[in-house]
Amino acid sequence: MTRREFVSGVLLSGGLSPLLSHTGVEAAQAQSASASGVRILLFDTFGTVVDWRSSVIAEGQRLARAKNITHVDWAAFADAWRGGYGPSMSRVRKGELPWTKLDRLHRMVLDELVVKFKLDALSEADKADFNLVWHRLDPWPDAVEGLTRLKSRFILAPLSNGNVSLLTEMAKRAKLPWDVILSTELVRHYKPDRETYLMAADFFDLQPSALMMVAAHAGDLDAAKALGLKTAFVHRPHEFGPAKPAPKAPPGKYDYYADDFKQLAGQLGV
Repeated sequence: MTRREFVSGVLLSGGLSPLLSHTGVEAAQAQSASASGVRILLFDTFGTVVDWRSSVIAEGQRLARAKNITHVDWAAFADAWRGGYGPSMSRVRKGELPWTKLDRLHRMVLDELVVKFKLDALSEADKADFNLVWHRLDPWPDAVEGLTRLKSRFILAPLSNGNVSLLTEMAKRAKLPWDVILSTELVRHYKPDRETYLMAADFFDLQPSALMMVAAHAGDLDAAKALGLKTAFVHRPHEFGPAKPAPKAPPGKYDYYADDFKQLAGQLGV
């Protein structure tokens, strides 16, 4: 058995076969996305599906109350932690680090921030638990309802740099109705490497045009589009907080534009 056959078998063990069967095309499926042959929707997760910033701030504040920490600006802390995300993955991509899962990269950044923000009161157990805040992020208010509607017609998967355990535990807690977890850990590459966007096409024996990348970030969508995936931009203006509203993508660049997942579901006919 090859590695690909093994991974594909694991991915399909959650009962995807009914979703993959051809049972005939109903009239309602002649909507725009279905007519274009899209079968799988792939979702950027941090910022698109879940509100990482508010979640990290809230957990930091709870930790501060428990430890009597009064000097930390937790919004600044959350931004700094997220700010280390891209550079740490770039070190892996450039070969400065061997393959390292995101949980470990998050911990490396956290250890630096513990020093920077003078969090001497935190024990090793505190730091280990706080690092898992990324497994406990809250979804945007529309996420579960919108995803549930989309699931009635499409196969849904996160396509995220989060490791498998992170994405699985996040979905379990937040009730995200994924059909399959597609972590970049499976191909040991981080986005925007081409292997990450094409893994679903490989695992499911589909052309890239049968996949749609859904994201709140232009860079993610641009990389997917360049490889032949369809694209949907979902605007998350409050991802970086009220003082730094995220801009909308320019019109005409992507296949779909929506303000949330419920609106996207309506555009896709579900």
